[in-house]
Amino acid sequence: MRAAPTILHLDMDAFYASVEQASKPSLRGKAVIVGGLGPRGVVATASYEARRFGVHSAMPMGQARRLCPNGAYLIPRFSLYRQVSDVVMALLRELSPLVEPLSLDEAFVDLEAGGVAFDSRTARTTGERLRADIRAATGLSGSVGLAGSKMLAKVASEEAKPAGLLLIEPGTERELLAPMSVRTLPGVGPATGEHLRRAGITTVGELAEAGEDELVRMLGRAHGVGLYRMALGLDDRPVVAERDAKSVSVEDTFDVDLHDRVRIRNEVQRLADRCVQRLRGSGHSGRTIVLKVRRYDFSTLTRSETLRGPTDDPAVVREAAARLLEGVDTTGGVRLLGVGVTGLADYTQEDLFAQSLAAEPDGVDGTDGADGASEAAGTAGAGGNGEPGAAAAPVEASGAQVAAGQPGEPEAAPERRWPAGSDVRHALYGPGWVQGSGVGRVTVRFEQPGSEPGRVRTFLVDDPELEPSDPLPLVGDGEPGAAGPA
Repeated sequence: MRAAPTILHLDMDAFYASVEQASKPSLRGKAVIVGGLGPRGVVATASYEARRFGVHSAMPMGQARRLCPNGAYLIPRFSLYRQVSDVVMALLRELSPLVEPLSLDEAFVDLEAGGVAFDSRTARTTGERLRADIRAATGLSGSVGLAGSKMLAKVASEEAKPAGLLLIEPGTERELLAPMSVRTLPGVGPATGEHLRRAGITTVGELAEAGEDELVRMLGRAHGVGLYRMALGLDDRPVVAERDAKSVSVEDTFDVDLHDRVRIRNEVQRLADRCVQRLRGSGHSGRTIVLKVRRYDFSTLTRSETLRGPTDDPAVVREAAARLLEGVDTTGGVRLLGVGVTGLADYTQEDLFAQSLAAEPDGVDGTDGADGASEAAGTAGAGGNGEPGAAAAPVEASGAQVAAGQPGEPEAAPERRWPAGSDVRHALYGPGWVQGSGVGRVTVRFEQPGSEPGRVRTFLVDDPELEPSDPLPLVGDGEPGAAGPA
């Protein structure tokens, strides 16, 4: 525990939803819900306007639509979220070499290690400057907590939401924590919270009064001792710079169970390619290929194959994933597929072709019954490494697509899909985003970050002048007047 509040915790406010509101002027001040849009989708983030209706993250999308029927429901755009996150994390690293990211929108910073804060006054000044710098660089707001420990800094940022700053002076920790719910403390989830409630303990103050011995008796030594220390405001964990990744993975949950074996194989190949893209983006290669299959009855199987050396070759990963799939019974249907790579290294094995031929499957890594929580974790889409959803739901293959590759049969062009929230560009009207589509039509609102709310126009789904587009930056490099003629 430090004698000065020089540990900072930053938590961006409703990050995904705030990015969408910043990039889509017509949604500012409106209820925005980001997540998987299919029947099995879940909410990744809801704007504060949507939270007033009771919508929150990890909620089934169907329930969110019932609570907030007039909200804007959008797919996640992770490429843009990562770009914005990179800007924010760069600002944090200007403050200190010790930055510990927890997710795209959350991190701890050791201000003392950076020499930018030594007491309450300099810590507060640094926190306010950081919030202003983030607003100037991204147009978004973040909440800042400052304290003498990581736990208290995180508590402070939560209390500061939205768009605020709270500094906890050393020596005032117990007074601040006492009236808060036990669920405020890390490690107190629904089950532990209910167990404590039945024992008459609902606040942090009551937790401290119960004493260490009683908590050890109730929760076991490790958990009981840890919670008692946190109830007293004690936490000596250091801020640790970025940890090395242990694995890279992607997965998709499908709106309708997949039964066709060819379709399943094609999806595995697609996931393998996405996994390699993420692997290469992290600057790693990997030695063990993992296939995850969640079947119609929620049973989850994993299979793995270890190569003779690490690789980042998409052909090798595709071949390994295909071999693993051959050993999985998909009779009855598949609701989720995932491909991952573990055993990461910073180099690549030279003889990729030889190792591909020589590899042998390791067999079953485990079979786990999936519960509601694990299903919720997957339904947002490509949730590898704790991230929800891919940018778009998997495209249903037509009969011609499934049959593609058979001699003498031409491959039919798939119908173009336009998920709500995705970026587009029209040859005449410029950049915009999809509000919705159906019955052969797609409705687009033409606007961009920094512009006034734009006009809405409707096109045929196969309009040759309408194309998917990359996201525009939230700040700068805009295209004034690109919303097209009125």
